[in-house]
Amino acid sequence: MNFVLILGVALVVFYDFTNGFHDASDMVATAIASRSITPGLAITIVSIFTFLGPLLGGLAVANTIGEFVDISGVDEHIAQSIVLSGILTAISYNLVTWKLGLPSSSSNSLTSGLIGAAIFAIGSQSVHWGFAALASGKIEGFIKIVFGLLFSPLAGFIVGYLFMKASLPFLLRLSSKSKLFFVPLQYVTVSWLAFSHGTNDSQKGMGIIGMLLLANHVTRDFAIPIWAVILCASSITLGTLFGGWTIIKTVGFGIYKVKLIHSIVDQTSAAAVILGSSLIGAPTSTTQVVTASLMGVGAGEHPKHVRWQTAKTILQGWLFNIPISFLLGVFYCFLLTHIL
Repeated sequence: MNFVLILGVALVVFYDFTNGFHDASDMVATAIASRSITPGLAITIVSIFTFLGPLLGGLAVANTIGEFVDISGVDEHIAQSIVLSGILTAISYNLVTWKLGLPSSSSNSLTSGLIGAAIFAIGSQSVHWGFAALASGKIEGFIKIVFGLLFSPLAGFIVGYLFMKASLPFLLRLSSKSKLFFVPLQYVTVSWLAFSHGTNDSQKGMGIIGMLLLANHVTRDFAIPIWAVILCASSITLGTLFGGWTIIKTVGFGIYKVKLIHSIVDQTSAAAVILGSSLIGAPTSTTQVVTASLMGVGAGEHPKHVRWQTAKTILQGWLFNIPISFLLGVFYCFLLTHIL
């Protein structure tokens, strides 16, 4: 095993750690804000189910991420530079947005960085855009990634809004004793959200390891070994254990005044969208879906009580993510092609 491959796998482990660190905050934010579960217990539950997600959820998302940029037959050093540039871009953006306390999408950073590096090094024909397949009614390649990353937040908002609207007549009849039912339900919904997160986000690191093995000529075709599954599941779980508190404050307290029922509706809506995306192999951003679902929940109950200025700041961060990550991918690839 050569040095570049070892470095690449180490970077994937660190990326998954920062991904878990970032997304754990989003997953537990509303549960903690509703004061229905302690932070330590919430993180423990999320860590367990985040680990189980990739082990039981299949590899559809990993295959989508690992195959939408074609590096087969490319010079070894160029292929290594492209893959490393994608992972370095995602790590850089994760760390900066974590420092600023802004929820952002690791997935958008990773895919945009990969595309920027690939176009810079080997041209746009290396990207499987999926336009021809779309014309024949199929969703493949880059189009599938766009479908997952751009439409899933919208789906999260709509599902959260409709679920909250449908729940309101029922909620008005509840007494204070109903809390005895909803607190245990909170444990179920946060577990489901963590499992869904594991089925989607950790597979991105697996896809990158598959690309690294191909770039270093360890494998002749794209493939993901079982050790990569266990490694990525473990590293994203370890990151989850160290979830960031600044993002918890932004999501849990900065968008809407969250009560127990809001947390349950938000987590259920987000988990359904993320798990549905995983089943069709479309990568999503847990951060974006959870945040958009909470906006939908707030809009479904009291639209004027949603802190839209905070939401606007988060949305601006999402919009800047793609072009900045694309340019970072180009920048890293330029450096690496001169170093490796």
